[in-house]
This record gives sequence, C-alpha cells and structure tokens, in this order.
Amino acid sequence: MFTAARNSLLIFFLGVCGLSSAGTAQTSPTPSLDEASRPLRIQRDVRWTTAAGMPLTVDIVAPEIIERSLPVVVIYHGGGWLINDNQIMNSTARYLASHGNFVVANMNYRLLGDNDNTTTMDDIIGDALGGLLWVKENIAHYGGDPTRIAVTGDSAGGHLSAMVLLAARRLSSEKFSPSNLAFRPSYIPPGKTPEQIAKEDSLRVQAAVLSYGSFDIFQSALKGFESPNNFFWQMGNAKARGIFGETYRVENQPELYKAVSPIYLVPESADYRLPPVFAHVGSRDTTTPPTAVEAFVTRLRAAGQPVEYKLYPGKNHAFLDNGCNEYLGTCFDRDAPDTLDDMIGFLQRTLGEQE
Repeated sequence: MFTAARNSLLIFFLGVCGLSSAGTAQTSPTPSLDEASRPLRIQRDVRWTTAAGMPLTVDIVAPEIIERSLPVVVIYHGGGWLINDNQIMNSTARYLASHGNFVVANMNYRLLGDNDNTTTMDDIIGDALGGLLWVKENIAHYGGDPTRIAVTGDSAGGHLSAMVLLAARRLSSEKFSPSNLAFRPSYIPPGKTPEQIAKEDSLRVQAAVLSYGSFDIFQSALKGFESPNNFFWQMGNAKARGIFGETYRVENQPELYKAVSPIYLVPESADYRLPPVFAHVGSRDTTTPPTAVEAFVTRLRAAGQPVEYKLYPGKNHAFLDNGCNEYLGTCFDRDAPDTLDDMIGFLQRTLGEQE
C-alpha cells in the first residue's frame, strides 16, 4: 500500500506548520535495541479494512507465550499526516510488547497524499477510529483483552490518539462538512451505524499516552501548513492543498479546522470524563514544543480531566522512532527506553494487571 519512494525517504516530518528547514535527516531502517524481556510473535500486514479502494493494515506484536489475555496498546505513527508508515514505530511496538507484556496493534492509516492527493484530515481521523473499532472486535484472537485498551502515538500520531478520545462520540454516517462536524469510521462492525457506536460510547478506551503530539491544527493551518512553502508536501509526493480539499480554507471555515484540533474539543469532566492521559515532550523539541503540549495539558486540567505530564530534559522530537535521526540528534537506543519505561508504568497502573 505504501510506495517505495515514500519508504525510501525515512525522514520524519519536522514541524506541524511545515515551515522548518529540515534538510535530509536520515533514520536508521533497522532497530538495534534487543527486545530481551520476552520473545515475540509478530503478525505483519493484517488487513483491517479497505478505504476508498486502499487496503489498510496493522502489525500485531505480542509476547510469544500468552497465558492469559493481555492489555492492548494501539499505536498511530507520526509523520505529519504526509509521510511514514507504521514501520517507523517498530522499535517502540516491540519494546512495549516485550518489556510491558502488552499486545500491540501498530496501525497504518491513509496519508493526505494518498488516493491521488484526495485524502482529507477527517478521512485520516476516520481511519484512526475505524482501526480502533477493528481492534476491539478482533484483538481477542491475538491474546488481547478488548476491555483494556490504550491508544498512543507520536506527533501526528499523538494528534490522532487525542482525537480518538475526543471524537469518539461525534460520529455520523454523513460526510464531514461545515454543517456536519462529525466523523465516519472507515471500519464499522457489522450491524452497527456510526450513530449507534457514538451513542453506546463503543470507542472508549481506558488510557492514552500522547507523545509530543500536535494539538492545534487550526493554528498550524493559519501558519502555512497548506502552503507550497511547506516542503513536506513534496516529501509526501503531493501538491500542497487544503487538508479538507480545494473547497475549504482556514480563513473561511475555521470551524472545520477546530473540529480536528484536540485543544478546542476537551469536555468538562462533569459532562464527560476522559480516561487517564499521560502527555510528554522533550525540552529541546521545536517541532511540537513544550509550550504547545503544555497548553493542551493545561486545557485538560482546567476541565478537570485526569492527566499526567512530563518534560524530558535534553530530548528533541521523534525520539520514539526507529534508529537515529542525525538532524534531530536523537537515537532510539539512547533516548527512548526511559520514556518507554515511564509509559509502561503508566499503562500498567491504568490498565491494571489481570487477576
């Protein structure tokens, strides 16, 4: 489903605004950290749906020996909604499965340049929601417990994880539009409608880890995300355009852009209590800087929602990706394990141990 040209880039999207001059930072294609805790069983390219004629797949990473159903972690990869696929998160998926004793679903979703550059941001969110519905319906076949699921992702994947929390009850059978700010999952269980799924809160998860996430697409669009000056449209082999197609622009339809921006969607806890959230970012991150992540955390706290926050001194962006990124000065083996251990501790506390 992903072109060789895209996979050969191996460059993480820098800047949710797409305005940074990033050069050509290379990422090592092969993880080097040894998953020594538990041997793993990995099932690659499991097709979970076809969206607009495009097959979408997931890799299931789990301990080889499962004596009882395990908590589940669903991963959405980063890449600015324009580049990368789930392989960029291989090391993180393996670490969580081997060191944390989780069943991990490492998801693929459409990118903005897919389907001849017609995919829209609401389509991508629909893929994130649909992938989670598929996991809930099928993960027991892989040793996972569908009643104990967490979502996670970095950068753009952090955005999608946050949208899973905040869009789960805003579903519709109709197309997303200025008059219908609700999403249609790209996979819907047989016999269900999006409206039923929303009413039953079927997409609710038990925890979320948001890794240096992008939480304000509205501001990103105002600062030039859709502009040809954003070089990463070229990196995704796509012509710059509006993220909702050529019809809409942020200046004229701000409500569309705010509807896909988590920072504007946080409910008061008295109205709806979100599951526990762990948000984190590196102190040297200029792509999704601490001030931006902290603004979202502050909004969660002001609404009375359960959130933990940690700033990692000296870390830059994308340190949960495979290998080393020379431009950012990050290496998975050096920079990721302590954060992943913190994530595992949070997930074990929130998802609980099987009794």
